[in-house]
Amino acid sequence: MARLFGSKTLIGSLIILVALTLIPASVQAKTFKVAWSIYVGWMPWPYAEESGILAKHAAANGIEIELMQMDYIPSVEAYVTGKVDACVMTNMECLDMPSASGIDSTVLIIGDYSNGNDAILTRDGITIAQLPGNEIYLVELSVSHYLLARCLEENGLQESQVQLVNTSDSDIGPVFLSNDNQKVVVTWNPIVMQIEQSPGISKIFTSADIPGEILDLMIIRTEVLQANPALGKALVGAWYEVMNVMSKRGHPQAQGAFQAMAEKAGATVTEYKAQLKTTAMFYTPQSAVDYGKSKEIQEKMDLVRNFCFEHGLLGENAKSVDIVGIQYPDGTIQGDAGNIKMRFDVSYMEGAVK
Repeated sequence: MARLFGSKTLIGSLIILVALTLIPASVQAKTFKVAWSIYVGWMPWPYAEESGILAKHAAANGIEIELMQMDYIPSVEAYVTGKVDACVMTNMECLDMPSASGIDSTVLIIGDYSNGNDAILTRDGITIAQLPGNEIYLVELSVSHYLLARCLEENGLQESQVQLVNTSDSDIGPVFLSNDNQKVVVTWNPIVMQIEQSPGISKIFTSADIPGEILDLMIIRTEVLQANPALGKALVGAWYEVMNVMSKRGHPQAQGAFQAMAEKAGATVTEYKAQLKTTAMFYTPQSAVDYGKSKEIQEKMDLVRNFCFEHGLLGENAKSVDIVGIQYPDGTIQGDAGNIKMRFDVSYMEGAVK
């Protein structure tokens, strides 16, 4: 208001003040854009919008939130280019896309970790020991690639012993099911569930074998969060209200929520609940805070950042895994303390603990 009063007469200023008071609060409220994509652990977001929970928490914090559905990689790209203020993504994508691109990002919500949603599937009884020499179909440089690398590493094998065949996520399931010559595929749910229903398919390694390494997060631009803490409070408040609803198994409200989430994901309630069983959800803010403060998350992120560096995902000029700094709640920093671009901040989740 200072600029208005500085150039207007008192009467003119009063008129402006009166006019402003007549503008609906929804018009005055600042609007933020948040992107999401279809995945079992992220379906609570469209439910939060459709149920009015998200709007309620936004209004309580004097803002508006526009929830935008996008395909996964385009959503992360929209975040990197500044078209959205916040976005759901995995820890690996946060590190190798926005953080590696110089976007200072904050982990606002630790939603879950994949606990079987990502898997390596084979035909003809092929085991892990028999993977060398095989073509492996996957979305290269994705979490599927990370899962494969960890499987090979855990079993004394190397990527150079297999042949990777880059395949789009939209084609990977149908093509594998229709082509018996493809023997090994790495993908995620719901594609995993579709493939394993076919006769002769074996699941030889899943994200349950590396718990806590593939995290599903709500990421927000640090500068946006610092300037607008109301956005952080609204998102966290809405998220944990939905988590509370989902925790009431058997309650009509919970059943309605699962039905809505399943329909939005293009699945049946039974299929959606089956996917939830392989998703380690942090249903309470305290459980997410505890994990965010643990030494375990730092150990898991060290594995992720090393994979990213070894596969050139931290930038062409990255001479060390330490090029990007990752900061944790206890003050620990992995990498360059002068270039912190990924921050685990549990303070907003702590604010939701009752």
